[in-house]
Amino acid sequence: MQDTIVVRPERKPDARQILFCLGFCGGGTRVYSEWSGVLSPETELAAICYPGREGRFAEEFAEDWEALVQDSLSAVLSAADRPYVLFGHSLGGWMAFDLAVRIKESGGRAPDAVVVSSANSPLRQLHGHDMWPNSPRQDHSDEQLMNWMKTFGILPQYVLDDPDLREMALNLMRADIRVRDSFRYRHGSTVDVPLQLFTGDSDKVIEPNAAGHWRELAAGEFRHDVLPGSHFYTPEVWASIPKRIHALAGS
Repeated sequence: MQDTIVVRPERKPDARQILFCLGFCGGGTRVYSEWSGVLSPETELAAICYPGREGRFAEEFAEDWEALVQDSLSAVLSAADRPYVLFGHSLGGWMAFDLAVRIKESGGRAPDAVVVSSANSPLRQLHGHDMWPNSPRQDHSDEQLMNWMKTFGILPQYVLDDPDLREMALNLMRADIRVRDSFRYRHGSTVDVPLQLFTGDSDKVIEPNAAGHWRELAAGEFRHDVLPGSHFYTPEVWASIPKRIHALAGS
């Protein structure tokens, strides 16, 4: 599990804190690997690999949200042997939030903080809103999904240039959208630990009042940072995210 599910680009046995990173729709762990060199020696990076990709390519995709959250919960708890922070981008933001809620309910070791990046609040669901305006949908054609990934995502050029890799990327995106759409916010769920939100100043996927809705889910400290760029900010800003996480040692 520690090699294929909990992926650590750089082992730091003396680190006093772990940053767990949770993926977005169509994503894996590699996008977080570059952060390991940005973190201080006191923080180790551990990215959670979802089924059906990278070292877990031979496994079936998770069938629904419940299956994915249970898989991720087992992975995090198996490696949380010291203080830790949960970070999630887009779909991963919901995962980080839901994991923190479930850990609190079970009486497990709570994270030092939950950090949500480029995600609308689950409270939109209670108000009958589309939680992901301008986002990829199950009824989108392959061309529409690929255009979305080119416009809002960070799909490498070598994937775009290879028909087989493009097909794999589309299958992965569709599987994750199906899981995303099965998520159901449980009324009254909040997190007691500090909650930090990142949003891009030109991100059309995120609603204008996302921060206000996330603040309602934070029973403790809340912080909102607006960063330059769209859904994945700019390459320079993305690379600097670990330095902007308030709860991390040395940030």
